[in-house]
Amino acid sequence: MSFKSIVRELREMKEGIGNISRRGLEGKHWRHRTRSHIAPDVVVSELIQQGQWANLPPELLLDIIRRVEESETSWPDRAVVVFCAAVCKSWRDITKEIVKTPEECGRLTFPISLKQPGPRESPIQCFIKRDRAASVYRLHFGLTPSEDENDKLLLAAKKIRRATSTDFIISLVADDFSRASNTYVGKLRSNFLGTKFTIYDSQPPIVAPVHQNGRSSRRFHAKQVSPRVPACNYGVAAISYELNVLRTRGPRRMHCVMHSIPVSSVQEGGNAPTPKSFPQSFDDKSFPSLGSKGKEALKSLSSPSPSSSPAASQHSREALMLKNKAPRWHEQLQCWCLNFKGRVTVASVKNFQLVAAVDPSHNVPAAEQEKVILQFGKIGKDIFTMDYRYPLSAFQAFAICLSSFDTKPACE
Repeated sequence: MSFKSIVRELREMKEGIGNISRRGLEGKHWRHRTRSHIAPDVVVSELIQQGQWANLPPELLLDIIRRVEESETSWPDRAVVVFCAAVCKSWRDITKEIVKTPEECGRLTFPISLKQPGPRESPIQCFIKRDRAASVYRLHFGLTPSEDENDKLLLAAKKIRRATSTDFIISLVADDFSRASNTYVGKLRSNFLGTKFTIYDSQPPIVAPVHQNGRSSRRFHAKQVSPRVPACNYGVAAISYELNVLRTRGPRRMHCVMHSIPVSSVQEGGNAPTPKSFPQSFDDKSFPSLGSKGKEALKSLSSPSPSSSPAASQHSREALMLKNKAPRWHEQLQCWCLNFKGRVTVASVKNFQLVAAVDPSHNVPAAEQEKVILQFGKIGKDIFTMDYRYPLSAFQAFAICLSSFDTKPACE
């Protein structure tokens, strides 16, 4: 049986279970019941057990899902793996065991993959489409846009201008940017000049200390949102662009301090935090508000000096710092050039490559320091490429690239 036949059977089984449950609720057995009566769990479990695919032997089920995962490597065919996880609990548990993280397999599968670090060797290649009229930026998976518009949407962001700052609200979908929605994954906020940015994540970091903004971390009253919706924003990174007051010739210079990623992640044998799932609920009591000292520490972290070295403070030594790779001046073309290996074709002030900025005491090999962790560049009108690798995630890389879209008259 082909994989397409398996998917068709899965969909028919899912529709059949839904029809059975609806007929059961509309039958005479429930017609004379009041709302005080509650259906036993046995009825639901019996309906699920009637499915022919739910009763497969574990060995056969394991072999089917493994074959599907190994054969469907690219979107949209890779959606079959997601369909397998949506059949029932037994299928979901086995699928989660087989599907590896992007670091291990270099593929994106579930939404949590967007919060996990990319592969160490070859980067994951994506592209960003900008909608100027709606101020929406869409991150798609793939080399270039396809003709049939059947591209896999990974993340979307909407630009919101405020009196003193600019916000980029990042969501899993392109039509819902409400921070009260369960599709909200984070945001990017700039200062008034557009020279400093802070990346906020909807879930707390795993290893690094939780940096909570006391003024804007709590978005809603606890009774106004569902328990599944996080009630806090956690600062996970800070981006700064160096001022160009004298208007000297040269490209933008930027630095990124990744508070949630330790500098040991780029060392030999080091690992970056890898979340396994989205949090189901948040307890406000487990994340107490910061005192005055804590707020001052967060302020110093969120506003790093572009000229400061990673050894300037204790936090800088612990956090990974990224800097843009210096371009070379091409005399014949009369412009600054970088080797994007064919992924960037249009000259733009927004083009950049980020590498690790580490202190010699960290003993990071020179080859690792020269490795491009994130590159972003223009290939057409309102179309940009974004390639990222370990230890950045798709969410972090997308947020960094969004900072390049904001106007920066003081940096150019």
